[in-house]
Amino acid sequence: MITILRTNSDNPDFVGLVRHLDAELAERDGEQHSFYAQFNKIAMIRHVVVAYQDGQPVTCGAIKEYEPGTMEVKRMFTFPANRGMGIAARVLAELEAWAAEMDYSKCVLETGKKQPEAIRLYEKSGYERIPNYGQYAGVENSVCFEKYLEK
Repeated sequence: MITILRTNSDNPDFVGLVRHLDAELAERDGEQHSFYAQFNKIAMIRHVVVAYQDGQPVTCGAIKEYEPGTMEVKRMFTFPANRGMGIAARVLAELEAWAAEMDYSKCVLETGKKQPEAIRLYEKSGYERIPNYGQYAGVENSVCFEKYLEK
């Protein structure tokens, strides 16, 4: 059974999942990892979702304000053994619903070209590619997306 929890970045299960995420990204990103890591601090994130499968934390994600009206999706991770089960899509949908409840109209996000499963998730979830924004402008390995939220 999958359960979804809205929490914040103080949640120990979120912190543990992010450790696994950072280890996986360090391997995938190689020398570029330190560039990305500077934008992925988790202190004081107020909007975090953790998914549990049979009581065990397996997936997480977070949102934080990027600019007025826009939330940025951050720190999405699912353990490899739990991928392909739709859990990440449920976490992403919960983050979008939470953003819409707070009157945000859009979500944006960045992922890496070396994360094809993440790209597939975002495309299947209705995200459209956009030019790389902010700190990701001109970064060859980055792919950015946006999605307008239903209210």
